[in-house]
Amino acid sequence: MSKLQVILTADVAGQGRKGDIINVSEGYAKNFLLKNNKGIVATAEELKKIENRKKRDEKKAEEDKQKSIEIKKQLEEKKLTMIAKTGDNGKLFGAITNKEISAEIKKVFGMNIDRKKIECTIKSLGEHTAIVKLHTDVKAEVSVIVKG
Repeated sequence: MSKLQVILTADVAGQGRKGDIINVSEGYAKNFLLKNNKGIVATAEELKKIENRKKRDEKKAEEDKQKSIEIKKQLEEKKLTMIAKTGDNGKLFGAITNKEISAEIKKVFGMNIDRKKIECTIKSLGEHTAIVKLHTDVKAEVSVIVKG
């Protein structure tokens, strides 16, 4: 029984993830992986294509990280000031949510930051810190001042 080297073009349970190079029996490769477009035969040409794609992806990831670092610097330079309704005792009615902080960032910095990337719920007056996830390795700490 001969083995065949196959590059996966989709995740295959028990075999590997998309882009992995695996050794499988010829029958499994021909009758399942190739037939169902879940893999391609690993020729020198295909391996070179994958290598080039990986280099391109790494370069793009590095560029994205650098952009995120620039955005982080901009966000951490200024403090956001937000006005909220308060009760007699100085407590907020409700809370300031990540959605409101996202809108304020858009207004002050002109940047669209998805509210799902902002971690924070503010329930009192004063200065607070909102964490903004810009990249897997880059998080910005934005100061938010809440006034009544």
